[in-house]
Amino acid sequence: MGADPRRAIHRLRPVRAARPRRARTEGLTEMRLSVAGLTVRFGAVGALNRVDLDVAAGERRAVIGPNGAGKTTLINVIAGEVRPTEGSVHLAERDATPLPPWRRARLGLGRTFQRSTLFDQLSVAENVTLAVRARLRGGWRFWPARERAVKSEVERRLEASGLAQLTRRRAASLGHGERRILEIEVALAAGPAALLIDEPMAGLSGAERRKTLERLQAMPGEVTVVIVEHDLDAVFALAERIAVLDHGVKIADGTPADVRADPRVQEVYLGAL
Repeated sequence: MGADPRRAIHRLRPVRAARPRRARTEGLTEMRLSVAGLTVRFGAVGALNRVDLDVAAGERRAVIGPNGAGKTTLINVIAGEVRPTEGSVHLAERDATPLPPWRRARLGLGRTFQRSTLFDQLSVAENVTLAVRARLRGGWRFWPARERAVKSEVERRLEASGLAQLTRRRAASLGHGERRILEIEVALAAGPAALLIDEPMAGLSGAERRKTLERLQAMPGEVTVVIVEHDLDAVFALAERIAVLDHGVKIADGTPADVRADPRVQEVYLGAL
Protein backbone atom coordinates (compact mmCIF):
# COMPACT_ATOMS: atom_id res chain seq x y z
CA MET A 1 0.00 0.00 0.00
CA GLY A 2 1.41 3.38 -1.06
CA ALA A 3 2.19 6.22 1.30
CA ASP A 4 -0.58 8.68 2.08
CA PRO A 5 0.22 11.78 -0.04
CA ARG A 6 -1.39 14.01 2.59
CA ARG A 7 1.23 12.84 5.12
CA ALA A 8 4.03 13.57 2.66
CA ILE A 9 2.68 17.07 2.08
CA HIS A 10 2.41 17.59 5.84
CA ARG A 11 6.07 16.65 6.25
CA LEU A 12 7.06 19.28 3.69
CA ARG A 13 5.29 22.09 5.51
CA PRO A 14 7.58 24.39 7.47
CA VAL A 15 7.44 23.76 11.16
CA ARG A 16 5.87 26.71 12.92
CA ALA A 17 8.08 28.10 15.66
CA ALA A 18 6.69 28.00 19.12
CA ARG A 19 5.67 31.38 20.50
CA PRO A 20 8.13 32.81 23.00
CA ARG A 21 7.11 32.12 26.57
CA ARG A 22 6.59 34.93 28.99
CA ALA A 23 9.40 35.37 31.41
CA ARG A 24 8.42 34.21 34.86
CA THR A 25 8.07 37.43 36.76
CA GLU A 26 5.84 39.07 39.31
CA GLY A 27 7.28 42.46 38.39
CA LEU A 28 5.28 45.61 39.07
CA THR A 29 5.27 48.79 37.01
CA GLU A 30 5.32 51.05 40.07
CA MET A 31 6.27 50.44 43.65
CA ARG A 32 5.77 52.10 46.99
CA LEU A 33 8.37 51.17 49.61
CA SER A 34 7.50 51.07 53.27
CA VAL A 35 9.43 49.94 56.34
CA ALA A 36 7.98 50.03 59.83
CA GLY A 37 9.63 49.64 63.22
CA LEU A 38 12.82 48.37 61.62
CA THR A 39 15.33 47.20 64.20
CA VAL A 40 18.58 45.39 63.41
CA ARG A 41 21.02 44.08 65.99
CA PHE A 42 24.30 42.33 65.30
CA GLY A 43 24.90 40.64 68.62
CA ALA A 44 25.01 43.41 71.21
CA VAL A 45 25.42 46.10 68.54
CA GLY A 46 22.31 47.95 67.41
CA ALA A 47 22.54 49.03 63.76
CA LEU A 48 18.96 50.29 63.39
CA ASN A 49 16.45 51.22 66.07
CA ARG A 50 12.74 51.28 65.15
CA VAL A 51 13.19 53.08 61.84
CA ASP A 52 10.10 53.97 59.80
CA LEU A 53 10.32 55.00 56.15
CA ASP A 54 7.54 55.46 53.62
CA VAL A 55 8.53 56.19 50.01
CA ALA A 56 5.79 56.95 47.49
CA ALA A 57 5.79 55.37 44.04
CA GLY A 58 8.03 57.41 41.74
CA GLU A 59 9.56 59.41 44.60
CA ARG A 60 13.26 60.25 44.89
CA ARG A 61 14.21 59.73 48.54
CA ALA A 62 17.71 60.17 49.93
CA VAL A 63 19.02 58.64 53.14
CA ILE A 64 21.92 60.52 54.70
CA GLY A 65 23.87 60.44 57.93
CA PRO A 66 27.42 60.18 59.25
CA ASN A 67 29.49 57.01 58.96
CA GLY A 68 28.00 54.23 61.06
CA ALA A 69 24.52 55.77 61.03
CA GLY A 70 22.93 52.60 59.59
CA LYS A 71 22.31 53.78 56.03
CA THR A 72 23.70 50.77 54.18
CA THR A 73 22.13 48.43 56.72
CA LEU A 74 18.76 49.98 55.91
CA ILE A 75 19.32 49.43 52.18
CA ASN A 76 20.42 45.84 52.84
CA VAL A 77 17.26 45.14 54.84
CA ILE A 78 15.01 46.57 52.11
CA ALA A 79 16.87 44.46 49.52
CA GLY A 80 16.47 41.32 51.64
CA GLU A 81 20.17 40.77 52.27
CA VAL A 82 19.85 41.38 56.01
CA ARG A 83 16.94 40.08 58.07
CA PRO A 84 15.57 42.58 60.57
CA THR A 85 15.49 41.72 64.25
CA GLU A 86 12.12 43.47 64.41
CA GLY A 87 9.88 45.34 62.00
CA SER A 88 8.61 44.84 58.47
CA VAL A 89 9.31 45.71 54.84
CA HIS A 90 6.47 46.22 52.38
CA LEU A 91 6.87 46.51 48.61
CA ALA A 92 3.76 47.82 46.87
CA GLU A 93 1.63 46.92 49.91
CA ARG A 94 2.98 43.35 49.92
CA ASP A 95 4.77 42.10 53.02
CA ALA A 96 8.24 41.30 51.70
CA THR A 97 9.88 40.79 55.10
CA PRO A 98 10.29 37.01 54.70
CA LEU A 99 11.20 37.14 50.99
CA PRO A 100 14.78 36.47 49.82
CA PRO A 101 16.53 39.01 47.53
CA TRP A 102 15.68 37.15 44.31
CA ARG A 103 11.96 37.21 45.11
CA ARG A 104 12.11 40.92 45.80
CA ALA A 105 13.94 41.39 42.51
CA ARG A 106 11.14 39.56 40.71
CA LEU A 107 8.68 41.97 42.26
CA GLY A 108 10.63 44.79 40.61
CA LEU A 109 13.19 45.86 43.21
CA GLY A 110 16.61 46.72 41.78
CA ARG A 111 19.88 47.62 43.48
CA THR A 112 23.32 49.03 42.85
CA PHE A 113 26.21 48.41 45.22
CA GLN A 114 29.23 50.30 46.53
CA ARG A 115 31.33 47.51 45.01
CA SER A 116 31.18 46.86 41.29
CA THR A 117 28.93 44.08 39.99
CA LEU A 118 29.83 44.41 36.30
CA PHE A 119 31.12 41.57 34.14
CA ASP A 120 34.63 42.91 33.60
CA GLN A 121 35.49 40.64 30.66
CA LEU A 122 32.41 41.69 28.70
CA SER A 123 32.04 44.88 26.72
CA VAL A 124 29.97 47.86 27.78
CA ALA A 125 27.26 46.90 25.29
CA GLU A 126 27.28 43.26 26.39
CA ASN A 127 26.77 44.20 30.04
CA VAL A 128 23.68 46.24 29.15
CA THR A 129 22.48 43.58 26.70
CA LEU A 130 22.45 40.93 29.43
CA ALA A 131 20.19 43.10 31.58
CA VAL A 132 17.81 43.88 28.71
CA ARG A 133 17.53 40.24 27.65
CA ALA A 134 16.88 39.15 31.22
CA ARG A 135 13.98 41.60 31.41
CA LEU A 136 12.27 40.91 28.09
CA ARG A 137 9.83 38.11 27.54
CA GLY A 138 10.96 34.95 25.85
CA GLY A 139 13.85 33.99 28.07
CA TRP A 140 17.17 33.50 26.23
CA ARG A 141 15.83 32.07 22.97
CA PHE A 142 16.94 33.76 19.76
CA TRP A 143 14.18 35.53 17.86
CA PRO A 144 15.24 37.94 15.09
CA ALA A 145 12.62 40.57 15.90
CA ARG A 146 13.40 40.32 19.59
CA GLU A 147 17.15 40.63 19.00
CA ARG A 148 16.59 43.72 16.88
CA ALA A 149 14.55 45.22 19.72
CA VAL A 150 17.30 44.35 22.21
CA LYS A 151 20.00 45.92 20.02
CA SER A 152 17.93 49.06 19.50
CA GLU A 153 17.29 49.47 23.22
CA VAL A 154 20.94 48.92 24.11
CA GLU A 155 22.03 51.55 21.59
CA ARG A 156 19.45 53.99 22.93
CA ARG A 157 20.52 53.43 26.53
CA LEU A 158 24.21 53.83 25.77
CA GLU A 159 23.51 57.04 23.87
CA ALA A 160 21.40 58.44 26.72
CA SER A 161 24.04 57.58 29.30
CA GLY A 162 26.95 59.05 27.35
CA LEU A 163 28.59 55.65 26.88
CA ALA A 164 27.94 55.26 23.14
CA GLN A 165 31.60 55.87 22.26
CA LEU A 166 32.64 53.08 24.64
CA THR A 167 30.32 50.38 23.29
CA ARG A 168 33.05 47.85 22.50
CA ARG A 169 35.32 48.61 25.42
CA ARG A 170 35.66 45.93 28.07
CA ALA A 171 34.16 46.96 31.39
CA ALA A 172 37.51 46.25 33.07
CA SER A 173 39.13 49.05 31.06
CA LEU A 174 36.68 51.77 32.08
CA GLY A 175 37.48 54.61 34.42
CA HIS A 176 35.82 54.73 37.83
CA GLY A 177 33.19 57.25 36.77
CA GLU A 178 32.40 55.40 33.55
CA ARG A 179 31.96 52.17 35.51
CA ARG A 180 29.57 53.87 37.90
CA ILE A 181 27.39 55.17 35.08
CA LEU A 182 27.42 51.74 33.43
CA GLU A 183 26.34 50.11 36.71
CA ILE A 184 23.39 52.51 36.91
CA GLU A 185 22.50 51.83 33.27
CA VAL A 186 22.61 48.06 33.78
CA ALA A 187 20.35 48.40 36.82
CA LEU A 188 17.85 50.53 34.88
CA ALA A 189 17.96 48.17 31.87
CA ALA A 190 16.62 45.42 34.11
CA GLY A 191 13.39 47.46 34.33
CA PRO A 192 12.99 47.94 38.08
CA ALA A 193 9.90 49.55 39.57
CA ALA A 194 12.10 50.68 42.47
CA LEU A 195 15.86 51.12 42.64
CA LEU A 196 18.14 51.20 45.69
CA ILE A 197 21.38 53.10 44.98
CA ASP A 198 24.23 52.89 47.46
CA GLU A 199 26.75 55.77 47.41
CA PRO A 200 27.02 56.35 43.64
CA MET A 201 29.37 59.31 44.09
CA ALA A 202 31.92 57.49 46.24
CA GLY A 203 35.45 57.93 44.90
CA LEU A 204 34.45 60.04 41.89
CA SER A 205 36.17 63.21 40.71
CA GLY A 206 34.24 66.45 40.34
CA ALA A 207 33.64 65.91 36.61
CA GLU A 208 32.62 62.30 37.17
CA ARG A 209 30.19 63.35 39.88
CA ARG A 210 28.53 65.84 37.55
CA LYS A 211 28.07 63.21 34.83
CA THR A 212 26.73 60.65 37.30
CA LEU A 213 24.32 63.18 38.78
CA GLU A 214 23.06 64.05 35.29
CA ARG A 215 22.34 60.37 34.63
CA LEU A 216 20.55 59.98 37.96
CA GLN A 217 18.43 63.06 37.29
CA ALA A 218 17.43 61.62 33.90
CA MET A 219 16.08 58.36 35.33
CA PRO A 220 12.48 57.50 34.36
CA GLY A 221 10.04 59.39 36.58
CA GLU A 222 7.99 56.30 37.40
CA VAL A 223 10.93 54.51 39.03
CA THR A 224 10.95 54.83 42.83
CA VAL A 225 14.47 55.66 44.00
CA VAL A 226 16.09 55.37 47.43
CA ILE A 227 19.64 56.68 47.38
CA VAL A 228 22.26 56.55 50.13
CA GLU A 229 24.87 59.24 49.61
CA HIS A 230 27.46 61.33 51.47
CA ASP A 231 27.70 64.00 48.75
CA LEU A 232 25.20 66.53 50.10
CA ASP A 233 25.28 68.67 46.95
CA ALA A 234 24.14 65.65 44.93
CA VAL A 235 21.52 64.76 47.55
CA PHE A 236 19.94 68.22 47.54
CA ALA A 237 20.01 68.31 43.72
CA LEU A 238 18.30 64.94 43.36
CA ALA A 239 16.04 64.15 46.31
CA GLU A 240 12.45 65.25 46.83
CA ARG A 241 12.60 64.14 50.45
CA ILE A 242 15.49 63.26 52.74
CA ALA A 243 15.66 60.93 55.75
CA VAL A 244 18.51 61.44 58.20
CA LEU A 245 19.92 58.64 60.36
CA ASP A 246 22.24 58.97 63.32
CA HIS A 247 23.44 55.96 65.33
CA GLY A 248 20.65 53.84 63.82
CA VAL A 249 17.87 56.29 64.70
CA LYS A 250 15.92 58.40 62.21
CA ILE A 251 16.26 61.97 63.49
CA ALA A 252 14.64 63.82 60.57
CA ASP A 253 12.57 63.15 57.46
CA GLY A 254 11.23 65.84 55.16
CA THR A 255 11.84 68.11 52.22
CA PRO A 256 15.38 69.34 51.56
CA ALA A 257 14.44 72.73 53.02
CA ASP A 258 13.01 71.14 56.17
CA VAL A 259 16.06 68.94 56.67
CA ARG A 260 18.48 71.79 56.04
CA ALA A 261 16.79 73.86 58.76
CA ASP A 262 16.45 71.05 61.33
CA PRO A 263 18.62 71.83 64.39
CA ARG A 264 19.26 68.13 65.10
CA VAL A 265 20.59 67.65 61.57
CA GLN A 266 22.67 70.80 61.87
CA GLU A 267 24.22 69.41 65.03
CA VAL A 268 25.08 66.08 63.40
CA TYR A 269 26.67 67.79 60.39
CA LEU A 270 28.30 70.63 62.36
CA GLY A 271 26.66 73.26 60.18
CA ALA A 272 27.75 71.68 56.89
CA LEU A 273 24.22 72.01 55.53
